[in-house]
Order: sequence, then C-alpha cells, then structure tokens
Amino acid sequence: MTTTGAEPVRPPAGAQAVRRALDVLHSFHDNRPDLSVSDLARRLGLSTSTAHRLVRTLLAADFLEQDARTARYRLGPAVTELGRLSYHQRGLHLAAPELADLAERTGATADLALRSGPYAVIVAGGSVTPKVGLRRPLHSTALGKVLLAWPRAGETGPLALPPLHAFTDRTIVEPAALAAELARVREAGHALNDGESARGVRTVAVPVLERTGTARFALAVRATPDLITDARLDWFLSRAHACARALEVLLLPPADRRTPEEGTAAAPEAAAPR
Repeated sequence: MTTTGAEPVRPPAGAQAVRRALDVLHSFHDNRPDLSVSDLARRLGLSTSTAHRLVRTLLAADFLEQDARTARYRLGPAVTELGRLSYHQRGLHLAAPELADLAERTGATADLALRSGPYAVIVAGGSVTPKVGLRRPLHSTALGKVLLAWPRAGETGPLALPPLHAFTDRTIVEPAALAAELARVREAGHALNDGESARGVRTVAVPVLERTGTARFALAVRATPDLITDARLDWFLSRAHACARALEVLLLPPADRRTPEEGTAAAPEAAAPR
C-alpha cells in the first residue's frame, strides 16, 4: 500500500487477483507449448491451490485451454482473438508486404518490433515463427536500442532496466555504457547489433517514427556479417530507412491519415520528420 500525504492509497478491490491472472498469461512468453498447474505455481511463487483457482477462472473465460490427454494448459482462443484484433487495429497487416519486399531486396530477415517493458516484441516479419519467441532484450539488440533511443511518453530509460545480462562478450552490461551507446544511436539515426545477442549475427535497425519524433516501432534487417558487411552497411541502411518511411504512413492510426478539413489520406510528406 502506498500513501499520498496522510491519505492511504489502496489498490482497487480484486486488483491482486487480476494481476495474478495476467501473470499466469505472461508465463507463456517463453514460447512453452503448455504448462501444468505446478509449473505455473513455481514460476509465480504461488501455492498450487491459488494457481489452480486462477487457471480455472481463465479456462472458463477461454483465455486458457486444457489438453484433455495431458491435463496441461496453453493459451486459449480468447487470447488468439484479441491478438488478431490488436494486430489489425495497429495496421500491422499492412506492414507484412513491405517487410517481405525488404527481405527479398536485401536477402536478410526483416522484422518490426514495439516495446513492452524491458523487451522489444517482434510483431511482424521473418522472425515471427511458431518455434521462436518474440521477445528480445532491449539492451543487446538493435531493435531494442532504437526503441530506447527514441522513447515514447512514459517509457523508462536505460537506467530503469533490470540488470543487463551478457549474452556474448560483446554485450553491453553497464548502464552508463548503454546510455552512451544510445546517444551514438540517436546521432547516427540507426542502431547496430554486431554479435551482442548471438555470435555470427549482425543486425541494423532504424526507427519508425510518429509525428512527435518518437519511435512507435523499430525496423531491423538481420543476417550474418558476411552479408551485412561494413562496405555494404550504408546500402542496407538506405533500404531500411526507405521501408521505415513507408511504414510511418501506413501504420498511422486511421484518424491521422486524413486531414481535418478534407478527410483525405495524408500525403507521405506528413510523416514524422527524419
């Protein structure tokens, strides 16, 4: 419980149960196909009986479903429905052809990501596959650096991130060094991940800007250092920037695509300045 002056501020009734139910759903983030009640209880630090009550509530609302053979749980149809609705509401179905074209032109994997807490979440592109998790750490990826370098209102900076985990000997693990890297990213207009999250992988990323100049999304092309060489880096960046400019218009909320007076589609020049 927190206080404001002399008045205690209590969480709304049922808030803890809602938070715990959401934590159950978030437990599937690592792309495990299914989990048992004991798995969930262990992950969340809850008693098995509490975890079982949460699971049964989510099951009744179709947010979870149970395998009749194993009695284990997976995400249910309600999550699928809301995910698809969010995908279309954000206009991400419009991004898929642009990303496919970028991948074909460059021979690299093209991905689009947004920020969720300390992670970059890939929402469209070649890395969205059933066997690969969609979350990437912000500090060790080009996508994450872009999202940190052009933060949206209310998003925390690098000093507020959890401890920075080293994935390779190139990973930045000091907050001050990460802050300096983000300053370089903003000055250059792009981010580079050269073996910081996995050896043999090189990624360049650019922001997909809003009118406010903040990054609504990050766009990346990923391949090996043999393909994205130093000599060809500017070539890859030019194509990534061109795709980002197209997405800045395509991914505008519908109301922002029309002028207030005419109700016509906004011209590409109305996209956020680069």
